[in-house]
Amino acid sequence: MKNMMSSETVNHVSVRRSESADAENINNLITNTTVQVFGRVNVLQLLEKANLAVTVADDSDSVVAHASFLDYPPADLVDPAHCELFLQKHFTAGNCCTTLNTLFLHLFVAQPEFAAESLKEIMRVVFNAVSELDNVCLISSNIGDLEPTLKDTFEPLKCLSDTEPQSSVFVCHRNQLCPRIHVRPARLEDHDDVMSLFDQQRRLLSVFGRPDSLTEVIEVQDEDNLSAVCEVNAVIVGFIRLTADVHLKELRDSFDLHDFNGFFKQQRKKPEEEAAASRPWEKHRNVFWIQFFVIDSKYETRSADVLPYVFKHFPDLDLCVITAPTLCPDFQLRQSFLRMRRRTDNSLPYELYIFHRDGLRPVEVRPAVAADRAAVSDLIQGLTLSESLLQDLDWFYQSRCDPDGVQLQAFVAQVDGDVVGAVVIADEQDVEYVRARYNIENFVYFSHHRYEEHARLRHFVLRPSFQHFSRHLFKETLRLSHRSCLYLRIHPLHHSHENSCVHHLDFVLNCGVPVRPRRQIIYPLEEVGSVGPCRRITEEQEAYALCLLSRKLTLEPKVNVNARVVVVGASDTGLSFLEVLCLCPHLSFNNLTLISTHGFPGDRNHDDRDDVAFLSTSHAYSGRDLALLPLRCRVAVVTDKMVAIDRKSKYVVVRGGEKKVPYDFLVICTGLQYQVPRPTGRPQTPPPRRRQTAPAPSNLLTLNDLHDCTAARHWLRANFVEQEGDAVVYGNNVDVYTTVETLLSLGVRGSRVHVVLPPPEPGAACFSDPSVEEGVAAALEKNQVQVHRRCLLTQMDRGGHEDHLTSVSFTTDAGTLRLLCGVFINLSSRGVDGDAFRSISGSFLVFDGRLVINAAFQTSDPAIFAAGPVTKFSRRYHADEWSHASFNSKEVGERLAAEMLTLLDPTQEPRDEAASDLDQDRLVPLYKRAKIQATVATMLLLFTERPRLQHRLHKHRHTHTHT
Repeated sequence: MKNMMSSETVNHVSVRRSESADAENINNLITNTTVQVFGRVNVLQLLEKANLAVTVADDSDSVVAHASFLDYPPADLVDPAHCELFLQKHFTAGNCCTTLNTLFLHLFVAQPEFAAESLKEIMRVVFNAVSELDNVCLISSNIGDLEPTLKDTFEPLKCLSDTEPQSSVFVCHRNQLCPRIHVRPARLEDHDDVMSLFDQQRRLLSVFGRPDSLTEVIEVQDEDNLSAVCEVNAVIVGFIRLTADVHLKELRDSFDLHDFNGFFKQQRKKPEEEAAASRPWEKHRNVFWIQFFVIDSKYETRSADVLPYVFKHFPDLDLCVITAPTLCPDFQLRQSFLRMRRRTDNSLPYELYIFHRDGLRPVEVRPAVAADRAAVSDLIQGLTLSESLLQDLDWFYQSRCDPDGVQLQAFVAQVDGDVVGAVVIADEQDVEYVRARYNIENFVYFSHHRYEEHARLRHFVLRPSFQHFSRHLFKETLRLSHRSCLYLRIHPLHHSHENSCVHHLDFVLNCGVPVRPRRQIIYPLEEVGSVGPCRRITEEQEAYALCLLSRKLTLEPKVNVNARVVVVGASDTGLSFLEVLCLCPHLSFNNLTLISTHGFPGDRNHDDRDDVAFLSTSHAYSGRDLALLPLRCRVAVVTDKMVAIDRKSKYVVVRGGEKKVPYDFLVICTGLQYQVPRPTGRPQTPPPRRRQTAPAPSNLLTLNDLHDCTAARHWLRANFVEQEGDAVVYGNNVDVYTTVETLLSLGVRGSRVHVVLPPPEPGAACFSDPSVEEGVAAALEKNQVQVHRRCLLTQMDRGGHEDHLTSVSFTTDAGTLRLLCGVFINLSSRGVDGDAFRSISGSFLVFDGRLVINAAFQTSDPAIFAAGPVTKFSRRYHADEWSHASFNSKEVGERLAAEMLTLLDPTQEPRDEAASDLDQDRLVPLYKRAKIQATVATMLLLFTERPRLQHRLHKHRHTHTHT
């Protein structure tokens, strides 16, 4: 924004979106004249409900001017649902003002000396920010003239009636301040002006590149090739090059083009040709490509102005496409285009965006009527849960509510009379539950939203050609329904009661914000009685992730990040990293991939509190915790195992070598795994570091994750619990004792359990507190569990059976210990997984017992990051005792995400590389949270009072310890 000058000083100011913190300063600018024009205004409530609120601030961030815009006039003058009809009925030129192209000014205030310039600049910013906007109206109960500042910008509309209404309407048209860009064919004499744009606008060059010879590009123009320039006031501000020569096969093989018929359209053959052909249709190409595009940064928000012109040049083609490298920054023209889904085997380093000719036509949103049912039925044909949508629609037609008495409202989007979208919403019955369980107040002030203004999004469907109107569809739904907040519940894949038809889910997620679940207080309800919170809040509902759409979000586009980020390992560290990225409210990550041996941990419907009890996990992510987060709908999951990394071509090879997962950034979070032990065969000899390659016996259980624990529980119940024989638990860590507790909880007598403890490593202790160690020992003795200390595994005897261990032998200070075993549970020999080790070493990443990283989580390859116990810091830090294995894995993942967001988030200020390099060379990050909480204490209670406390512990572990 240009400088604004008073008689004595020059103030440098900026225009930004308003914040709630601005309310007091805005209030201080309200005068009697303001009240005469806009009435008495509650500023904070206005900021909550405004579709767009803009503030002009000076260098010290003091408010110089402010304006609030809504999609309807003041409610005390006109019903929000009838504003378009009101204008058309009572005022001239009212037909030009539609809900798509019009906003209403509800408040303007400014410091007097800056008022005129501030208003004009605000209006320019608003017209630039909302591409569909053509008019801004001001409706006032004051039927006199406006104050001079407003009068210079707004012109009155003549009233068609002398008696109604008792208000005045003024309008500011886009053409007054911000006319649409003029587009014309390029000429050779435009060469120098266009080249200067290429030299200046380097950011768009990362998307489109630049022609080798601009002269040749301009000269070669025909029906299949077009070069055009964009002008504002006869000054060239942009250049665009289009061609119908598109590599169709490559695009069709790499992207899902089903919704657009594979870039072909069918045309009826001529009658004389039909007789000789087997089919009356033949396919024709239906696409052209934006090959180059550059525009002055001051006009980039108006990039979509070029689209009507380019479609006129290709009257027979319906689809315009853009290809953009995955690592390029987001750009304004993309906001109007639909991003196509990549096929699973797509290795192309770019994204594909599509705009359909139909998208140039305006969309109208209105309440659904019974006559729309057939059109809606055709629209949703073939969609999952389409019958559920039609059933809700029928209930709406019949009684305006569902069988439970919950009020329903339904709306359709139509273009030239054709239904292209539908929305069904319902009253939100659990407002207090949602407020208590999710951090809604990060985005809205509840005190300014009445209960009846909250609604739940039941169904949403929109034809892909019109996806860029998604925000308008939600904006209109809120206006017509008199609502202010919409909530979408996203249930896990195994949810059995899901009945919402949402297509496409991405359209909704890109318009709303993900809401983080709240940490919950566990109340002793039996003790607090009526003093505690109401049961409606404390009773658990089936878990779901929550997405919020509110009025002030409807005109706030997200920044798209297309960088291909591949995470290997569904560990706490990896999940925490993905959680931070998926919960960024202003970013939309389109290419997140998780490679996990057993798939996404939350996909299975089971009670993992029991299954995971073998291991002393951090309890950071239970199945319910994962269901509360929107990871599954934002992260593609490859259920397989990494076996190689190709750093040159930037892809990960998974098991079998048939599937390659391309990446721009690779994040290795595989953690450490218990390995199948390899007996020394000789007394007093530590086990070798070589890895076991022979098949393990069926009764040798090595536990590393929930999948292993679940399988172990099933095997023990089927083959051990009711049988004779002893269990040998081998290892020297907390997992040994939690596993013993699980065996006891399964009904195994303590006398059948042998705990075999190898000598502790130097400087390492299972329990850092001697009193805890004494308590554990006493609990084991009380349960008749036999403990053998300082034992090294020397032999595993199969007794003639190929697939079954019969005994194991150990060397001890007192001699040889031989134990018969019905099951051998191995919790020793923890290290890097064999496939992960071969992938790391085979790609020549620095490995020193662990994968070596610096303080910024980077490996020796700047595109490969790593975190968690699989890593260690470079020796130059002289911090061998500090590694991620010593810290809370979830906190480590969060710090990793914060570090990578400096590379991925274009809205962040670039960091000082010199200062950061200095810090990285000297310091390693430290962490504050506990690695494991409450596990040892609750384990001791279980050993001593297991029957009474069993249920309470599992509930405690599940709902409290991770907080």
